[in-house]
Amino acid sequence: MSVNEAKTAILNNKTALGIEFGSTRIKALLVDEKYNPIASGSYEWENRYENGVWTYSLDDIHKGLQGSYSDLVKDVQEKYGVELTSVGALGISAMMHGYMPFDKEGNLLVPFRTWRNNITGEASEKLMELFQYNIPQRWSIAHLYQAILNGEEHVKDIDYMCTLEAYVHRMLTGKRVLGIGDAAGMFPVDSEKKDYNQEMVEKFDKLVEPYGFPWKLRDIMPEVMVAGQDAGTLTEEGAKFLDPTGKLKAGIPMCPPEGDAGTGMVATNSVKQRTGNVSAGTSVFAMIVLEKALSKPYKEIDMVTTPAGDAVAMAHSNNCTSDLNAWVNVFKEFAEAMGMEVDMNKLFGTLYNKALEGDPDCGGLLSYCYFSGEHMTGFEEGRPLFVRSPESKFTLANFMRTNLYTCLGAMRVGLNILIDQEHVKIDRLLGHGGLFKTKGVGQQILADAVNAPVSVMSTAGEGGAWGIALLAAYLVDKKDGETLDEFLDNRVFAGNEGSTLDPEPEGVKGFNEFMDRYLKGLPIERAAVESKIW
Repeated sequence: MSVNEAKTAILNNKTALGIEFGSTRIKALLVDEKYNPIASGSYEWENRYENGVWTYSLDDIHKGLQGSYSDLVKDVQEKYGVELTSVGALGISAMMHGYMPFDKEGNLLVPFRTWRNNITGEASEKLMELFQYNIPQRWSIAHLYQAILNGEEHVKDIDYMCTLEAYVHRMLTGKRVLGIGDAAGMFPVDSEKKDYNQEMVEKFDKLVEPYGFPWKLRDIMPEVMVAGQDAGTLTEEGAKFLDPTGKLKAGIPMCPPEGDAGTGMVATNSVKQRTGNVSAGTSVFAMIVLEKALSKPYKEIDMVTTPAGDAVAMAHSNNCTSDLNAWVNVFKEFAEAMGMEVDMNKLFGTLYNKALEGDPDCGGLLSYCYFSGEHMTGFEEGRPLFVRSPESKFTLANFMRTNLYTCLGAMRVGLNILIDQEHVKIDRLLGHGGLFKTKGVGQQILADAVNAPVSVMSTAGEGGAWGIALLAAYLVDKKDGETLDEFLDNRVFAGNEGSTLDPEPEGVKGFNEFMDRYLKGLPIERAAVESKIW
């Protein structure tokens, strides 16, 4: 689309805006009437580890929301010479799961407990037994029940419990709603009824009845919505909050807020059965849309849904690129110490491509990228480790390959269950997120890791912000009876197949050998955690 066409779309409100709160960046992305990105803004932020809890403050959230939007407005002005005062539709997305409880006055009762916390093991196990359904530690209901088991005073005062994007959506619209994809990360949902599982709701209410709380579970949870439903409009108060300059107009239609897993499915056109996607950034997860229910619950596999409500099996790992990025920064410091000017894109590209020169099995090297705990392998805390034997082939290529392989190690544990035990069929797997920004590297390693073809689209780098922008566009552009997958197939992705890489036999063999070493070496990680040196 030309500059003039994009400018016309902006002036005529033929646009959709998606804002997504990622782990390290909040991104605002504006798309035109053909769903192409035309402007963006961002705000860098970082989670904090305070009093044993991974968190972001409300001040961080508010500044990040306003900062990303302000940066977008600046981009629009610079590219098109116009002032952004409205958009055709708006959507909010964020990291899935977590725990944000509020009282009747809207005060946050405890610091936001993010998906990264593995502090609800007792609650998770007890709820899994009660529901006969896997309840991961990061799910909101696990956090709530753990707070009850811990005797935390704030529980009796809860008026509303939500995830991050549901909180932001409520600030902007006044509505207590949540898209079904992330609602399924708060509490188990019924994919047929597109709502919380009522039988399990009743079991939970009965379980906590002896505590005498003044609420029932549904009283404090967001209403469940599916893609395409009207989730309210931007209020005058919300518009002023998002844009403190006062130039943004109220009344913009808003789609149901969704988690980053759901927006990742949309951004990779992976909402049909037998399709899947892998999102690889600070955390990594594979989402596979199922043809039928799994034969039994697995603690390693989360059952969630697409934004339209179809059942999805999710293999989620808390840790992915944080340790890898830390190593790249060490190389940056070295280059600067040598008097070189460092282009980070070139540095990442050089090191990633060097990894492809390494031995398929990484030359006997081993690392664990566990910045935080890792539920997939049973760790409540993490210690990033790099390990080798005197016989290992310690080269730069093998070192980088090891650090890329380990990003997918814990997730692979969950995929083994789906593929080997449940015989789940995958016709198409798409990759998106930071791991895939260097062309062909992360994509090939993922193909070898899962022994299946992996596609990456040109829009892969846009990620969830583009996905939530598409969900906002679907709200206002869908035709009568047009399903989400039809909208994506026929109007967004028509003709865009992306690039596909097949697994390489030597790479598959090498990754399997690395995984054998990875699993056998877990006692090393356990010893590092239990040593209490750090």
